[in-house]
Amino acid sequence: MSAPLDPRGLLAATAAFVLWGLMPLYWHLLKSVPPLQIIAHRILWSAVLVAGWLSWRQGRGWLRTTLRHSRAAGMLTLSGMFIAFNWGLYIWAVNAGHVVETSLGYFINPLLNVVLGVALLGERLNRVQWASVAIATAGVLWLTFNYGSFPWIAIALACSFGLYGLIRKIVAVPPVHGLGVESLYLVLPALVFLLWSELNGQGGFVTAQSAGGWGTGVVGLLIFGGALTAIPLIAFADAVQRIPFSMVGLMQYIAPTLQLLCGVLVFGEPFGSERMIGFALIWIALAVFATDGLLRSRRRPTSTSAAS
Repeated sequence: MSAPLDPRGLLAATAAFVLWGLMPLYWHLLKSVPPLQIIAHRILWSAVLVAGWLSWRQGRGWLRTTLRHSRAAGMLTLSGMFIAFNWGLYIWAVNAGHVVETSLGYFINPLLNVVLGVALLGERLNRVQWASVAIATAGVLWLTFNYGSFPWIAIALACSFGLYGLIRKIVAVPPVHGLGVESLYLVLPALVFLLWSELNGQGGFVTAQSAGGWGTGVVGLLIFGGALTAIPLIAFADAVQRIPFSMVGLMQYIAPTLQLLCGVLVFGEPFGSERMIGFALIWIALAVFATDGLLRSRRRPTSTSAAS
């Protein structure tokens, strides 16, 4: 029998994926900043935000307490590397003109989460859920074959974020603490890169007011980007510990669907009938999965009352 769903986990997952889905609107405002510097600033300011908040609330001992958990140090180092690789590959691919393939990667990722949940975590799906997975797989395969070549960028994006989520589910540390440790592992190389960029005239953060700077508005967006980086990751890490990983996988289609709407309705990118077929299959799969979960949650209290 499936375990009861945690409402807080569902809310956290929804919030994370909605924020990620709408984030292209925010990063579009930073198009004047080199992509690698955007990544470094995301790491730096999210680390300042999370570590500062934890130190204020719990004192400097939060780091020592977090690393006392079994395998936490090594596993969080690995998860930090996966998320940094994911960010770096995504920014590079967008700059190199592979936007379609990056979108495909985030549609493949939820299916990979379902596979990881079933294969490695012993999670089970009922017949309706397996049917929804099959429909979503058909949609992803349709999009893949219509892309015309092996989508190695999409596969790498899907695998890196899928493995990140798996590690955060396995490591039994509070979500904010885990993100704080990941951020501290990454902050030194990010800071070194930013300082090197500024000293070599390739940055515009310190010289924001001069002719060669990015301007105070862009600087403010970069700093606030730390919060936009931290909040969905915290919500995602909380969600994967509260609800089945396979459910997280299918809910994750929320983010690329919103990205699609941003691309078509806001940025005017083309969306032909062939793509529409693949996306329609994925949306049908989501509807089947969500309807099954809703019906099961409504039947559960009745069954519990009858047993009592």
